[in-house]
Amino acid sequence: MPTWKLLKREVLLHQPPFLTVERHHLVLPNGREIPNWQWVITPEYVNVAAITVDQRFVLFRQEKYAVEGFSLAPVGGYLEPGEEPLAAAQRELQEESGYVATEWEALGAYAVDGNRGAGIAHLFLARQARFVGKGESDDIEAQELVLLSVDEVRRALHAGEFKVLSWATVMALALLRLAE
Repeated sequence: MPTWKLLKREVLLHQPPFLTVERHHLVLPNGREIPNWQWVITPEYVNVAAITVDQRFVLFRQEKYAVEGFSLAPVGGYLEPGEEPLAAAQRELQEESGYVATEWEALGAYAVDGNRGAGIAHLFLARQARFVGKGESDDIEAQELVLLSVDEVRRALHAGEFKVLSWATVMALALLRLAE
């Protein structure tokens, strides 16, 4: 099957480490040219649905600049340069929450925007999480660590309390996996 071809790329904005915007000149499989296709480059990141030995999800109630009010949120963060997604997920879980988990399952890697790029989200389910000591997070948001039961998470997800798409996605996938 023919694919899109990149003829030219031009950097419009470069703000490392979090954002680069490019203009791409593309040729579609049917031969049509698009000379002004915007492409957004952001770092790859992880989100972790962590569940403790007593079946409670490790979450935060927090604020984010792009989200109105408070949201429930799983552990998450950007991959460091050269870091593997699983290693990033394990690091973020301990740094942000003070928990470690013994069982890890990848729930998939997903393009954030299928047409504009904007990074890759790596989603994980971490089981048998236990608290080992206060995390050392450098997050700038106000946040509160909360432990919620599977039923509480299911209700919160249904009520729209996870206000970022990747957060809702990792929690929904984790609930599906736990139900298997």
